[in-house]
Amino acid sequence: MLHRDMHFRNGATPTEEMNGAGNLMDFLDEPFPDVGTYEDFHTIDWLREKSRDTDRHRKITSKSKESIWELIKSLLDAWSGWVVMLLIGLLSGTLAGVIDLAVDWMTDLKEGVCLSAFWYSHEQCCWTSNETTFDDRDKCPQWQKWAELMTGHAEGAGAYVLNYFLYILWALLFSFLAVSLVRVFAPYACGSGIPEIKTILSGFIIRGYLGKWTLLIKTVTLVLAVSSGLSLGKEGPLVHVACCCGNLFCSLFSKYSKNEGKRREVLSAAAAAGVSVAFGAPIGGVLFSLEEVSYYFPLKTLWRSFFAALVAAFTLRSINPFGNSRLVLFYVEYHTPWYMAELVPFILLGVFGGLWGTLFIRANIAWCRRRKTTQLGKYPVLEVIAVTGITAVLAYPNPYTRRSTSELISELFNDCGALESSQLCDYINNPNMSRPVDDIPDRPAGPGVYNALWQLALALVFKIVITIFTFGMKIPSGLFIPSMAVGAIAGRIVGIAVEQMAYHHHDWIIFKNWCRPGADCVTPGLYAMVGAAACLGGVTRMTVSLVVIMFELTGGLEYIVPLMAAAVTSKWVADAFGKEGIYESHIQLNGYPYLDVRDEFTHRTLATDVMRPRRSEPPLAVLTQDTTTVEDVETLIKDTDYNGFPVVVSRESERLIGFVQRRDLTLAIKNARQKQDGVVSSSVVYFTEDAPQLPASNPQPLKLRRILNLSPFTVTDHTPMETVVDIFRKLGLRQCLVTRSGRLLGIITKKDVLRHMAQMMNQDPESIMFN
Repeated sequence: MLHRDMHFRNGATPTEEMNGAGNLMDFLDEPFPDVGTYEDFHTIDWLREKSRDTDRHRKITSKSKESIWELIKSLLDAWSGWVVMLLIGLLSGTLAGVIDLAVDWMTDLKEGVCLSAFWYSHEQCCWTSNETTFDDRDKCPQWQKWAELMTGHAEGAGAYVLNYFLYILWALLFSFLAVSLVRVFAPYACGSGIPEIKTILSGFIIRGYLGKWTLLIKTVTLVLAVSSGLSLGKEGPLVHVACCCGNLFCSLFSKYSKNEGKRREVLSAAAAAGVSVAFGAPIGGVLFSLEEVSYYFPLKTLWRSFFAALVAAFTLRSINPFGNSRLVLFYVEYHTPWYMAELVPFILLGVFGGLWGTLFIRANIAWCRRRKTTQLGKYPVLEVIAVTGITAVLAYPNPYTRRSTSELISELFNDCGALESSQLCDYINNPNMSRPVDDIPDRPAGPGVYNALWQLALALVFKIVITIFTFGMKIPSGLFIPSMAVGAIAGRIVGIAVEQMAYHHHDWIIFKNWCRPGADCVTPGLYAMVGAAACLGGVTRMTVSLVVIMFELTGGLEYIVPLMAAAVTSKWVADAFGKEGIYESHIQLNGYPYLDVRDEFTHRTLATDVMRPRRSEPPLAVLTQDTTTVEDVETLIKDTDYNGFPVVVSRESERLIGFVQRRDLTLAIKNARQKQDGVVSSSVVYFTEDAPQLPASNPQPLKLRRILNLSPFTVTDHTPMETVVDIFRKLGLRQCLVTRSGRLLGIITKKDVLRHMAQMMNQDPESIMFN
């Protein structure tokens, strides 16, 4: 009913409308499909969408007083938003639980199989066994490695080589399946999805990106990609999966399916639910959506995001994929406080995180640009197979890279209690020391710790290099977990170094105040946690949401200050080399029309410098209010590719009346030719209230006032571009008309603004591809 509503808003009654049309049926009284919608790769007009929703709401409110049935309908309409949030939370929580369970099983499948029940992962298999001992809790007769199953020998060089070979084979099979499914069924299911989600939430249309096929294929291939052992995570893609769920449920309610602006409010909340289930961090999810992903985030969306994240987290907790009755991914229990002197290594880890973020973004963007511009981009399957093969060959010999990245981070975060059997906890015990179990003093490192240190150093180099080539391939690939792994490895190494310094030099002035001999004063796991936050912050440039996600992720509430210090330092250091995070850099690389709220425009240019047409270009394509024929309009549409046309009083006066969208004009004329008698090529198209005075011999004129926007946004030619950019950002405009004393001079589109900003920053203005 958009057309009728728009018309009433423009001040005409149905009676006047009928009289104006010469008592002939105005075809727009019967709404026709697709008017007011947008084409693929076009930008939405936020003001228009908001206005349409206000009209719809006003209509429902006035009707609700007429009858009980209309009142019930209005209540259902009001509650539909909460119903959609409930459904998004339930589905995204369920999918995340299924993905977690499947990843655990398939990751372990590369190394062996459970004989008692093949669908059990290694951990589940040994849980159910009665023969598991405490010292060898990961060994049980029910779980057999492939070599033992095939040859009967568990140890020896032959068994090692066979296990190595099968590990690589499984990894290649998983990644080949993942890239093939993405390529054949859903090309949009690759990558992290967050750059595109940010662009869609800023008001861009990418049809199919949040479709049913993308949801199905992304869910399946995400399991395969993570299980293949590649250096990628499932957290970013889970945001894409949750947004696909949001889009799916939007189609059930016309309130959201017919209004692109309202749909984006739902998708913002869905992104929050995605992070909520990715990390088990509901509040962090809401803040992530607000800080990092969303473009327009009203207070109502904040409440709904909170509700969706809550339902999603509750659903995931009910499934209990980690088997520990906890929602958090890397639960830690540290028994010591942190000391002021430790802020120095924490800040140094922040500096490392910022430098790693800068290195990663520059190297990854350079590699992705090379992929786009060379022959490499034509062979995505070969690229994935090659990277998987290299990853598997190099990862298997090192126990820290062989296991899944989540398990590695979990071990690095862990504190060394008396019950830990990890190599990282191989300290030399003093037999004379008797203390309660939970307060183990600092001790000299044993051979296991030194062995672990050089293996971790190799793992760090390997992760830094391989992640650069992995992110951006044609498979689902998240960046959160690999970034955290790099930081956690570096942090643990620093933590052990500080711990051993404190043990061997406890009489130094910095350790004297807080490190007595035999006291537990340094927690290496905490350094791993801070390092993980620093590296993730350096890559994504998150701050508030990052700290909240980290403490929700680990349960380490008292360590907020170290996390904040590292996050802020890493952002400052990374920003010194370039303002864009990895997602903004990928948006720029792909040429999406995204106006970043954080970009500052400081140049002294005016609207007249940016508007089109320029002096050398032909005049602006316009329509007149009552002298253009149907044939003229059709010719104009055929000869140009503009998204819309200004309507003026006459070509001589060029006084502005309004703006009409190209798509609406095309559909209106097509529909009129089919349904309205007397409309031919020579019929006059008029946008005024009353039909123009025409000779009796002329064919029936066509009234199109209802598709005309009578309040297009205008600025004068002397408006500073700083103001124009601000208007485009804050109001989400698609285009803006430039006038002088009411006369139309030109037009500025979002694409023109982006091109101008690129020129001002000495970048290639033609990199912005879309409308």
